[in-house]
Amino acid sequence: MTAERPARVLVVALRRLGDVLLTTPLIRSLKRAWPDAAIDALVFDGTQDILAGNPDLANVIAMPARPRAGDTVALLRRLYRRYDLAISTQSGDRPTLCAVAAGRRSVGLVEGASVSARLKRFALTHAVDIVPGTHRVPEVLRLAEPLGVRPIAEVVPPGSSHAVSLRPRRYAVIHAAPMFRYKRWTDEGWRVLASALGARGLTIVATGGPGDTAALDALWADRPEIKRLDGALSWPELAATIRGAAIYVGPDTSVTHLAAATGVPTVALYGPTDPRLWGPWPAGGLDPPWAAAGTIQTRRNVWLVQNPLPCLPCQQEGCLRRLDSYSRCLDELSLRQVLDAVDAALAKPAAA
Repeated sequence: MTAERPARVLVVALRRLGDVLLTTPLIRSLKRAWPDAAIDALVFDGTQDILAGNPDLANVIAMPARPRAGDTVALLRRLYRRYDLAISTQSGDRPTLCAVAAGRRSVGLVEGASVSARLKRFALTHAVDIVPGTHRVPEVLRLAEPLGVRPIAEVVPPGSSHAVSLRPRRYAVIHAAPMFRYKRWTDEGWRVLASALGARGLTIVATGGPGDTAALDALWADRPEIKRLDGALSWPELAATIRGAAIYVGPDTSVTHLAAATGVPTVALYGPTDPRLWGPWPAGGLDPPWAAAGTIQTRRNVWLVQNPLPCLPCQQEGCLRRLDSYSRCLDELSLRQVLDAVDAALAKPAAA
């Protein structure tokens, strides 16, 4: 497969926002190898904006996360053999089907030895087996190997935009509201952290999605000194605002992955999620890999903070195994530990 240089390429990434962002190293690798190729991405509706302004993409195609049968048939007809090469970045049935239908050649991830997996290996031009325990970035970059493409482990944030004007200019960004309850730190922790950052001479900027307003209203009640930008920024504006900050602090969420990619000092509060698989990818790459658990781990511009209970990381949806669950490891994460990481991040020279 290495001899042919495709003119049109489709990358299928049908997952959540952070997962889509972590496929950008593969897209960058393909574009650097084939600068004249037009590369499109197929993603779920609602995730496309995290690819806004990506210089390596020609187009982004969005499909419903829960399409009707007719929608799926219409999409497959629209994509059928439109591309010289289509790549599925997941082993699921739907992304594999889209890649096989869209590309005259196809590459995709495959897992296991089930009947479904065997069918995928037969249908794909080249199947790449998933290696258990691999971080998402090197996992998707393994798809470059059968193409003879040199992997570039660089997460690409949304394209250039202007940051919101902030005076004074030295500020901290706090993103306190992940999508799911089981990834949240305590409200009291965030409030005291904001006060501590203010005492360090930083203006506090609070970010969040449009659906986070009620939770953030409760969190930041009676805190008029905090500049609220939740629901007010596009993804490129958010990336630019984070890039201009002195520090970013947030939980396991797509915005924290974005912050790490911008190069800003990033303090990431992790609970049940295994950082070996889904830890933030620092600007400049991840070396050595994240350990499964630790108190404070540091890699380049990222400080990963955990409360290393014996059960960590459980890779479960909190202690109750559901999205609205509490997580003891986060509920008991101490402010002192978070502040130690914050002070270390603020003390590190920007060029280091």
